[in-house]
Amino acid sequence: MAVTVRQQISAKKRSTSRKLAWLIGNYILLVILAIFFLFPIVFMVVSSLKSNEEQLLSDLSSLKAFIPYGTISLGNYSGVFARLPFGQYMFNSVFIVTMIVVFGLFVNSLIAYALARMNFPGRRLMLAVMIALIIVPFESIAVPLLLMVNNLPWFDGSTTWIDSYQVQIIPFIADAFSIFLFYQFFIGIPKELEEAALVDGASRFRMYWRLIVPLSRPVFATVAILQFLTHIGDFLWPLMVTTGDTFRPLMIGLQVFFGQQPRSWGEIMAFASMITIPILIVFLLFQRWFMQSVASTGIKG
Repeated sequence: MAVTVRQQISAKKRSTSRKLAWLIGNYILLVILAIFFLFPIVFMVVSSLKSNEEQLLSDLSSLKAFIPYGTISLGNYSGVFARLPFGQYMFNSVFIVTMIVVFGLFVNSLIAYALARMNFPGRRLMLAVMIALIIVPFESIAVPLLLMVNNLPWFDGSTTWIDSYQVQIIPFIADAFSIFLFYQFFIGIPKELEEAALVDGASRFRMYWRLIVPLSRPVFATVAILQFLTHIGDFLWPLMVTTGDTFRPLMIGLQVFFGQQPRSWGEIMAFASMITIPILIVFLLFQRWFMQSVASTGIKG
């Protein structure tokens, strides 16, 4: 009996030791991955603080590139504002992305609600087309879309959308993947709730607004965050449709700044830092909400 007890204690200690070793190994791996992914951000921020260009370039071949030493100042940041309208670029990006997200949530959720709850001819075909559109890369339709918007009039009397806000917003409001996410969530909501509201005389839109939207906050949060992360980094389309600083977003501003002479790597890193750090802060603040909302949608990859 005593031997059996000792064997159980010994087996329990071995199991505990294995779990502890596994846990330590996981933490070591996570720390290594975190350092690996943080290296570019640390290098970017540290380089943006070095006002000596020769020092910055000489440090690239050593670990000194990740250490803030020497002449440290915010001169590179002030240099960015002196050479380009960074504030205008930031406003353009925030305005464009906000409009895409806000109008996209409304339009895409309405389309998904109609597909999930209403029976009409061609519904299955629309679903099939929507799923097919998810895998179509934007680059394949960029040129035809450019030719289309180049000949569209606007309310101010202009005969083209080129070099405007609407050309960067309207084509991206309806999004197949967002509709799919909403559709997947809506079909999981019990229809009995809407049937009870229908008996009380509620219209379809009222059921959508009063019943479906409050129950669908997780998927609304998921779509909003995914659309924000997608469009804050748009480059190809703004490059094709903007010709001046008035409507250029941040990514095009960075490309223009990179092409200016004399090229200052410290100021380029400062420009990149002012783009990256706010986005990183926003993601970290809403990270838990994002993970919970993705899990709540029930989407399986």
